[in-house]
Amino acid sequence: MAGANIPEAEVDVDAGLAARLLADQHADLAGLPITQVANGWDNVIFRLGDDLALRIPRRELAAQLVVSEQEWLPKLASTLPLRIPAPVRNGRPTGYYPWHWSVVPWVPGEAVGTRPFSSPASAAKSLGEFLRALHQPTDGAAPENPWRGEPLAKRDKRTRENIAAVASELPASVERMAGIWNDAIAAPAWSGPPILLHGDLHPLNMIATNGELSAVIDFGDITDGDPATDLMVGFYLFDLADHGIFKAAAESAIRPIDDAMWLRAKGWALSHMTLVLAHSADSPELLAVARKGLQRVVDAS
Repeated sequence: MAGANIPEAEVDVDAGLAARLLADQHADLAGLPITQVANGWDNVIFRLGDDLALRIPRRELAAQLVVSEQEWLPKLASTLPLRIPAPVRNGRPTGYYPWHWSVVPWVPGEAVGTRPFSSPASAAKSLGEFLRALHQPTDGAAPENPWRGEPLAKRDKRTRENIAAVASELPASVERMAGIWNDAIAAPAWSGPPILLHGDLHPLNMIATNGELSAVIDFGDITDGDPATDLMVGFYLFDLADHGIFKAAAESAIRPIDDAMWLRAKGWALSHMTLVLAHSADSPELLAVARKGLQRVVDAS
């Protein structure tokens, strides 16, 4: 059975705090209506007027992630084929709020979750092209992230623990899921240059408009490393029939998607999805996409 809820907030972030931060640091925006729209693992999101949003960390672990977004997203926005929420204003710590925060564009549409795309094949191509553009060598300049981009074997202990913890939620036996995991961690490790990664590419961090993929959001885990980290999204979103379209659009001469990389992507998907099942009891939509994704992992094995 799915386990613990998302982490508790370390600072109570509400509309009153958001309004105070705006009044003190961006007074020209202070008169716009503020509406809370999401309370995630790391940040509280408010809609600000019609065209903007606020991204305010709720715990210390997320604070540096916002700084990373402020540094990297403005550089990337013009290079990517899908919209991303590059900050338009940066907020700073105060005596009553300890961390950096951002004003970002409001991205219209709805989170990609359990609703199907109008054309899954078209979405697979669009998302693959997005990753091909994003996945550029960094020379090791991207933010460090101990949880993303790492060699898959470093996730072995926690992944096996999560498989065991959510046994009743799995679409196959624990033994079969462990076998899929064993194959993934036995695949050759990434030996290419560090590649820029989104780092947390699951369906609720993407936006669809009229059934078509239109934006990728929540780059707080941006880092570099093994591209298989992001390619896990192919198992979250697409049935087997569209895997080839996704892979063909995402690969390049620097990072051909060979059998080893796709095995690691499957392992990343299994690891991420079982983590979600173990720790997202209060997020039914996230649980639903993880369950559906795990079925795709099994179907592809």
